[in-house]
Amino acid sequence: MPRKAKINRKTKETNILVEANIDGKGSYKIDTKIGFLNHMLEQLSKHSLIDLKIQAKGDTHIDLHHTTEDTGIAIGECIKKAIRSSKGIKRFAHSVIPMDETLTRVSIDVSNRPYLIWKVKLKVEKLGEMDTELFKEWFQAFSQAAGITLHVENIYGDNSHHIIESCYKGLARSLRQALEIDKRIKNRIPSTKGTL
Repeated sequence: MPRKAKINRKTKETNILVEANIDGKGSYKIDTKIGFLNHMLEQLSKHSLIDLKIQAKGDTHIDLHHTTEDTGIAIGECIKKAIRSSKGIKRFAHSVIPMDETLTRVSIDVSNRPYLIWKVKLKVEKLGEMDTELFKEWFQAFSQAAGITLHVENIYGDNSHHIIESCYKGLARSLRQALEIDKRIKNRIPSTKGTL
């Protein structure tokens, strides 16, 4: 059965449509009306090999918080829905991503127990038009909605663009590994509980 899903999240603040294909090729069509966020979500799709279509409209005339957070929620919900039963997934994964002077480690457990550890410090208040505090909000929203334990640690780095981009690439590579079907357990849930 294809691991695909579609979510339409509509509130008084945002209207977000997400389509995901976990077993894709990393193709994407993304429009959040926030340039830097688009760039990061393109990285997420490309390096996870998850095909993503994202169309987001939000109250960006107020600020970018609602659109950023709700995009994280919608993508997380869509990926969780696409995973379906979790049978056969590898579940755990980690990536260490270098980007020029920056090194970032991302570790995940697709456990249905959402939790975020965020050890990322940025030296600037904005990247493009985005307040840099919004990146933690995006990862928190994604982790909660997807049911993923997510640890993001920037080990070192100077350039804030490189630091954030390495976080998204690390998440992408970790998702690619954790959601891959392990042929040795393809019909079983990877837990002694028998459920995730």
